[in-house]
Amino acid sequence: MLNKQVFLFDLDGTLTDPEMGITNSVAYALEYYGIHVEERKTLHPFIGPPLRDSFQKYYNFSEEQAGEAVWKYREYFSTKGLFENEVYEGIASMLKKLKDAGRTLIVATSKPTVYSGQILEHFGLSEYFDDIQGSCLDGTRDAKDEVIAYALEQNCVTDLDSAVMIGDRCYDIAGAKKCGLESIGVLYGYGDRQELESAGADHIVNTVAELEKLLLE
Repeated sequence: MLNKQVFLFDLDGTLTDPEMGITNSVAYALEYYGIHVEERKTLHPFIGPPLRDSFQKYYNFSEEQAGEAVWKYREYFSTKGLFENEVYEGIASMLKKLKDAGRTLIVATSKPTVYSGQILEHFGLSEYFDDIQGSCLDGTRDAKDEVIAYALEQNCVTDLDSAVMIGDRCYDIAGAKKCGLESIGVLYGYGDRQELESAGADHIVNTVAELEKLLLE
C-alpha cells in the first residue's frame, strides 16, 4: 500500500456497526405495511446496499412502495436510528495514523451524505476525513460505483493506482472494480469471505488490526 495516497472507506460495517439503528429503522418502515419483524437479524441484508433495492428484493415491494418505504425508514432513522450505532474498536486510532502519515481519507457510502456527516461528527471521526460522499435524499447516486466515481471526481483523483476502496460488502468491491480501483474487503462487518472473494476483492482482512497493518505497511 506504499503507493496508495487516497483511501476511500465505506461507512456501515466498515467504520461503524450500524446494526441496531438500521434494523430498527427497517422494522419501523415495515410495520407501516403491516409486516412485523420479530428477529432483527433477518434484516441484516439491508446493511450495505441501497434501501430501495432491498425493499424490492426482500419484500417484493413495487418501485413506488419501495420509495415510500425509504421515507418511512427515514422517519425513524433521522431522529433515532443514526445514533443507534457504534464505532468498531481500533478505527479511530487507525484513521489518526493514516492522517498523520499524510494520506487523503474519504468516506464513500450509499447512505445519504447528510446522515453520514452527522454520524461521523457525533462519534468524533469527521476530523480525520477530507471529504464525505454518499447518496442523495432524492434517491439519486445511491449505487456504490456512482458514489465512488463522484468522490474521486470531487477530490480530483485522476491517478486511480493511487487510490483504494475499503468495504465489507460485495457492493463496495464491485463498485471499486467498476471505477478501476483496487479494493480491500473486511470480514468484521456484514459480508462473508465467499461474498467478497466472488466480487473480486484484491485483499481481504479479518480484523481492524489487520486492516491497519495492511494500510500502513
